[in-house]
Amino acid sequence: MLRFLLLSLGALALSAPFASAQTTSAPAPAWTDRTRVLPDELRRLPVGLTLWHTPNPNHLEPNPAVPGGYVWKHSTAIRAEIGDLQMVSCGSYIWHDATGWKTNLHETPAEFAELFNCPGGQLKQGVTYTFARNYRYAASAKSLYGGDALWFIIAKDAQGRLYKGYGLIETEAEPQSPK
Repeated sequence: MLRFLLLSLGALALSAPFASAQTTSAPAPAWTDRTRVLPDELRRLPVGLTLWHTPNPNHLEPNPAVPGGYVWKHSTAIRAEIGDLQMVSCGSYIWHDATGWKTNLHETPAEFAELFNCPGGQLKQGVTYTFARNYRYAASAKSLYGGDALWFIIAKDAQGRLYKGYGLIETEAEPQSPK
């Protein structure tokens, strides 16, 4: 009996790592408190940066590089307001249906530095850093959808205190009406 127990325990110990490696858990929801407007990661951080999009709202236009395709052309700008800061996290959430905010993308510090022309992710107070060609593409009319994107940045000061900046862009699924 003791031998059976030892063999059973050994089999369980060997199978545990394989079982846990095979199970995949869904990513944590980005927005768990439906009584609050911001996704969880942005709540309770003080605002220390300004983030905005131009033009906003943003209307699609035909993409000349892809026949039948569309593009939403806009830029995203960030400015540190409370002092010099170091980028920690940057990305966006999207809202395109009744389920609310979903994680869209997160940029690495290297991606952020390149896209926003911000060497080393060092944000100098009062300086605007711009992602000039922050475009969204659709391959065809079948893949068009409007929605909102909440872009954000989290950055820290020299003492390690975290600050946020965020800005909403409205992307429309129809071309802008002629004026």
